Amino acid sequence: MAAIGDTFYAWAADADVLKKGECGGAITALQQYALKSGMVDAVLAIRKGADLYDAVPTLITDPAEIAQTAGSLHCGTLLLSKVVKDYLDANKTARLGVTVKGCDTMGLIELARRDAVDMDRLLLLGVNCGGSVSPILARKMIREKFEVDPDQVHKEEIDKGQFIIEYEGGHKGIKIDDLEDEGYGRRSNCRRCLYKVPRQADLACGNWGVIGEKAGNATFVEVCSEKGANLLDAAVAAGAVKTGAVPAKALEIRGKVEGAMLGLGNKWRKKNFEALASDLWGTIARETGRCIKCYSCIENCPVCFPVAEELKGNSRMITSGEVPPNPMFHLRRFAHISDSCINCGQCEELCPMDIPLALFSHAIRTEGDSAFESKLGKAPYTN
Repeated sequence: MAAIGDTFYAWAADADVLKKGECGGAITALQQYALKSGMVDAVLAIRKGADLYDAVPTLITDPAEIAQTAGSLHCGTLLLSKVVKDYLDANKTARLGVTVKGCDTMGLIELARRDAVDMDRLLLLGVNCGGSVSPILARKMIREKFEVDPDQVHKEEIDKGQFIIEYEGGHKGIKIDDLEDEGYGRRSNCRRCLYKVPRQADLACGNWGVIGEKAGNATFVEVCSEKGANLLDAAVAAGAVKTGAVPAKALEIRGKVEGAMLGLGNKWRKKNFEALASDLWGTIARETGRCIKCYSCIENCPVCFPVAEELKGNSRMITSGEVPPNPMFHLRRFAHISDSCINCGQCEELCPMDIPLALFSHAIRTEGDSAFESKLGKAPYTN
């Protein structure tokens, strides 16, 4: 019987899922079992759209369709927390299985704190995440740094400190550090992230720590809740998933990988935040001077929920027709999320004027956390 804190190697029992799935297809098999058994009414996952730079959120009620979402898409930069909220709002009693990254998990936790999401109706399968790459920048990076036509690439992954591509004719890998020193690589918020293993999901899964003959053929699974333990036990008993013991060396390796990723995150925090320290508010005022009032930063933020009355007339804290808006518009927005920014990067990713909004929000949140940490203790997760 699995218990919170236990670790396993896991892989799909079904040969087709084993072949199609990433790292043995354990997540695909677990989601299939959860849906077949009635533990959830639907599964929300990501599938490849037009190409591997196009990530599409997909709601699945037929277990046979879950295999279509197998694999990873590091060039898909979606955030699922508001999608989950919308589904639960429209389906008042439904239970949903979701494959989540760390930022998805943090977004759901913040929504739950606002009574906007009922976590009891969710079954979360977390995936270790080293970061994601903007689709546009990914294509540019592959063309310029890898010297490969991005349309010829059929798979990409981040592994052992490298961004690796497979394409017609071969494969290549370049160190993430080298790419990011030249302005390529992961999104800026991903570089700063310190939440790499989503232990507040029900299961935390990934390839970190899978060694020997199981490397590439199994998933490292850490049990993080009773729901996760029950799912794993039931899936194994039903013959949907197989498990094996995790060698002590594998635990050590997983810890080292996580530690290296956290070290890299702290390096980028220092670099980013120190550059702002001398003139944070002046920099914010200058950068937000490009704002065109599209409101994308509000509408796509997972923790920003203005009430209906605030969306009418001039009540969005700005004078109608004024471009750029008064600096207080952004300052009030930063204040609104100063204790809850999860560093997901959606505000910056979707800003048409390329204002580094995620950097500002994250710097303010981190400064606030540091000020109160000694009195209140550490937050349940570190963004």
